[in-house]
Amino acid sequence: MASSDAAPDAVATSRTGVRVRPARTADVRAIRSLVAPLAEARVLLQKEAVAYYESVADFVVAETDGADATSPRVVGCGALHVLWEDLGEVRTLAVDRSVLGLGVGSALMTRLVERAHELGLSRLFCLTFETAFFARHGFEAIEGQAVEPAVYAELLRSYDEGVAEFLDLERVKPNTLGNTRMLRVL
Repeated sequence: MASSDAAPDAVATSRTGVRVRPARTADVRAIRSLVAPLAEARVLLQKEAVAYYESVADFVVAETDGADATSPRVVGCGALHVLWEDLGEVRTLAVDRSVLGLGVGSALMTRLVERAHELGLSRLFCLTFETAFFARHGFEAIEGQAVEPAVYAELLRSYDEGVAEFLDLERVKPNTLGNTRMLRVL
């Protein structure tokens, strides 16, 4: 459980004692370490360090107590990136293999959905190989575009590669082959 001195945004899971909190710049190395094996397996895209620092405010991390209680260990991460006034994307959801199946991914997803509500979003998008996990969290596979043509035209102006993936642009097809486009209405 979260202690009384935990960050105000922290959430604890009763099964694991994992705390979910907003990411800090000091967490970027741990986030990159979580993503690295998934990037090698071509499940997630590896990004340059600067991209993680630029988007650190999008991230939450899950942490457990380390070898000593004074040094928590980051065991999961996930990001919520706003795409449009009503639409966000769940990105870079990764969990350390040592805690797979213990609810860490679900705890991260719960916090990301809470954050989406706080921001006033009504829909969440993801591009994933993990369709069963996202389906358990209310996402459904979609075909075609999730936005109207005028919004699509606006989003085309973005330099963000994730937006290009969301738009299913031809130039990002090699990175997204085999992924499923999924949407959740909040």
